[in-house]
Amino acid sequence: MEFYCSYQDRCHKEVEQKLRNFTLIPELKEKVIVHLIENKYIDEERFAKSFARGKHNYKGWGKNRIVQELKFREISKRNIDLALLELPNEIYLENFHALAEKNWDSIKERKGQKKNKKFVDFLLRKGYETSLIFEKLKELDK
Repeated sequence: MEFYCSYQDRCHKEVEQKLRNFTLIPELKEKVIVHLIENKYIDEERFAKSFARGKHNYKGWGKNRIVQELKFREISKRNIDLALLELPNEIYLENFHALAEKNWDSIKERKGQKKNKKFVDFLLRKGYETSLIFEKLKELDK
């Protein structure tokens, strides 16, 4: 389990799911988790920060999607807030604008409702804020 946690940052929930695959008594599973936490193999704050950075930088996710995924992994509100601080606003907006313009250019439809809907839906799935999306849509639709 130490190797499993050192290979990549893991959250508590992922480790528990992995331990379910082993036939261990509940007391032993708890001892393993305590050992991993005490030796810093599991650190929810570190996990949340690296998760937010990675998903934004490599997959182009917005804050809404990152928050949703961290909540799904049962990360605390405090750690989610700390993770969002890992995304500097200038870089976040720069990545958003680059992704939006690339997507706008890749949509084959002519200007109109169909193209606008595809554009908005794509960015909503990525987890960007609606205010940002509609501002960009107005800018690109001209």
